[in-house]
Amino acid sequence: MRTSEKPAVNAAGLSGPASRKLPVPPRERKPALAALAVLLILGGALATTLLVLRSGDRVSAIRVTQQIGAGQQFTADALEEVQVADTGVDFVSWSQRRQVLDSFAAVTILPGTLLTNAMGIKESAELGPGKAMVGLALKPGQMPAGLRDGDRVQVVYVPARGSADESRVLAQNALVHSVGERGRTGAGGQVTVIVDTQVSPVVVRYASSGEIAVAELPGAR
Repeated sequence: MRTSEKPAVNAAGLSGPASRKLPVPPRERKPALAALAVLLILGGALATTLLVLRSGDRVSAIRVTQQIGAGQQFTADALEEVQVADTGVDFVSWSQRRQVLDSFAAVTILPGTLLTNAMGIKESAELGPGKAMVGLALKPGQMPAGLRDGDRVQVVYVPARGSADESRVLAQNALVHSVGERGRTGAGGQVTVIVDTQVSPVVVRYASSGEIAVAELPGAR
C-alpha cells in the first residue's frame, strides 16, 4: 500500500514558503530627538520648580477697601494689609502706609484694588486753590441711589414749581467728597461736593432753598 508523506506544518499552521518570516528592517535610532525630549522634560521640571519657589515669595502690600475718587485723600479706613506674590509689580508696601495717608488718589480707585505708586499724587487739584466744599441737604429725588464718596456728579439747579427759570447745570464735573447718612426712605441725605469757587455761592444759595439736585456721572470716574 502506497503511503504519501504530508508536508511538515509549523505551529502557526503555515507550510512551505509562507512559514518563512519576512525580514524586519532594523529600527532607526534618532539620538537627537531623544536628547531633545530629555531636555524638554528637564526644562519643564525646572520651570515648575521655579514657579513653586516663586509663589512662596510673598510681600506685604496695600489693598483699597473703599472707593477713593480722583483727588481725594487716602484714609486709614480705606486701606488694609494683604500678602501677595512677589511678581515684580510696583505695589506699595504696607510699611509706606503713612506716606500714603499724606497723599491723594490720582485716579478713581475701586474697592479691592492693590495700590501702586502710580495711583497716588502728593497734591490734589480738587482740594487746592480755586475749589470749595459745599454741603447739600438733598431730598428724595434730588440724588441717585447708591451715591458714594469719590463719585462724579453734575450739580443742577432745579427751580421751584411755578418759577419762570429753567433748569441749568451749575457744576459740570463735581467730586463727591463725602456722603452722610441717608434719610429714613434711603433716597435723600447729606452730600458734600467740591466745586469751583466761582460757582460755590450760587450753589449755596440754591441749596438753601432746596433747588439743587445732583446727577451721577459714572463715565467720569
